[in-house]
Amino acid sequence: MKVKVQKLDGKASGDIELNDAVFGVEPRADILHRVVTWQLENRRGTARPTRERSDVARTGKKFGRQKGGGTARHGDRAAPIFIGGGKAHGARLRDFDVSLNKKIRALGLKMALSSKAKDGLVVVDSLELKDAKTKAVAEAFGKNGWNGKVLVIDGEAVNEGFKKAAGNLKGVNVLPAIGANVYDILKHDTLVLTKDAVEKLEARFNG
Repeated sequence: MKVKVQKLDGKASGDIELNDAVFGVEPRADILHRVVTWQLENRRGTARPTRERSDVARTGKKFGRQKGGGTARHGDRAAPIFIGGGKAHGARLRDFDVSLNKKIRALGLKMALSSKAKDGLVVVDSLELKDAKTKAVAEAFGKNGWNGKVLVIDGEAVNEGFKKAAGNLKGVNVLPAIGANVYDILKHDTLVLTKDAVEKLEARFNG
């Protein structure tokens, strides 16, 4: 698949051949749903349990007389009605560390990239800026018509000047190629890849 390459200012900068095995896969909603669900589940922290009656350190000795004390009969300070006692019907331990086959995860990323290749993918030669200012980046985005949410993916590391300049722009996120993931790609309207990012992503699957 041949795609035009441009500079940040919108000027043409040649063509690039995208690997059809990475950018030409037919997307499937069920695979993408599985990968996104797996990602979101793994973002959740472990739900901590509360200490119930059997977990608190309280005496088990009968602390009062059976009769004549003017109060109800109790034999355990760990009862939920006492301060320091166990929690009644408390939260249970729940772990959300869900597993997903590596092949499915890789396939999901290919499908997400392919869906953007059909509509919403832009390839730029680099993220180098003469003037690394937010205003300059905003003007470049406006000139190119990159509206809404924009995800910019660079190569090994993100260009620091561009990252700082784009940091204050609403709806714009910048990632290195290693951080490319299905959820972020799908939730943005436009995906901007540098030539280095394309090379890294293709090497990631061919390696």
